[in-house]
Amino acid sequence: MQANHKSAINISCVPTPSPFRYPGGKSWLIPIVRQWLQDLDGPIHFAEPFAGGANVGLTVAIENLADSVTLVELDPNVASVWQTVLNGGSAGLTRRIVEFQMSKKAVKALLVRRCNSAQSRAFATIVKNRVRRGGIMTEGAGLLKHGENGNGVKSRWYPETLKRRIEKIAEHRDQITFLQKDGLEYIREESADETVAFFIDPPYAIAGQRLYTHSDIDHRKLFELVAGIKGKVLMTYDDSAEVRALARKFGFSTRRVPMRTSHHSQKAELLISRDFSWFNPRAVQPKQELGRRAAREKTKG
Repeated sequence: MQANHKSAINISCVPTPSPFRYPGGKSWLIPIVRQWLQDLDGPIHFAEPFAGGANVGLTVAIENLADSVTLVELDPNVASVWQTVLNGGSAGLTRRIVEFQMSKKAVKALLVRRCNSAQSRAFATIVKNRVRRGGIMTEGAGLLKHGENGNGVKSRWYPETLKRRIEKIAEHRDQITFLQKDGLEYIREESADETVAFFIDPPYAIAGQRLYTHSDIDHRKLFELVAGIKGKVLMTYDDSAEVRALARKFGFSTRRVPMRTSHHSQKAELLISRDFSWFNPRAVQPKQELGRRAAREKTKG
């Protein structure tokens, strides 16, 4: 196993195309995914079976790093956003976002209102995601109280930024297929296709129940399924003894990658694949000028 690298990838130095603030979001991994995909030969169908906020899959589509992209997500609220944006409803959704007068009272009224369409549900989901602490969308998550500079629920509400991100995604909708289904089921169905490059980022094995509505997956079963994939695989997990043991059991290699969170703390995550001959850790460190630009945008993230 390769030794730990001293330089940490700064999560705030990587632009994010998703309208979501997502716990465990993988924007920091985008430079590594670029490197991985650019090393592959032949037609590539990129698949993200646990898409969530889908920063990685959206970047792959926007930057044309693969011939096509499939995003898979089970959560019906998150799914409503992708279904709306990718099926022609982006203009109506962005209009609602721009016109919404953000306040704690307006948020509380919205979150108890019955959603009568996919677009209404998508709008309520985005609001919920932006105004709850850490972007956590489980029902027990509380609203932002003080937020940045005492702005409370307005702290992460940047309607024009959200509008631009959604419009950019909609521009690439012909390249993206969205499926609302179980990620394990999708992997099982597509495991024999050698053209599929699976990026697999399942809910955290340790903190998943606190962070995600649909977090209860069989991690051993996932590794068993992934071991049978004929195409390419790149997984990412929280670094734990249990995950390392599963990787070894099913014949995978691992790399520990330190990353710096948006709160400036450092943590390590585990990359898992069959081999890492393509991986050059020095080549994926964010450039200083990119960091300065992203720092100006991160409060709008």
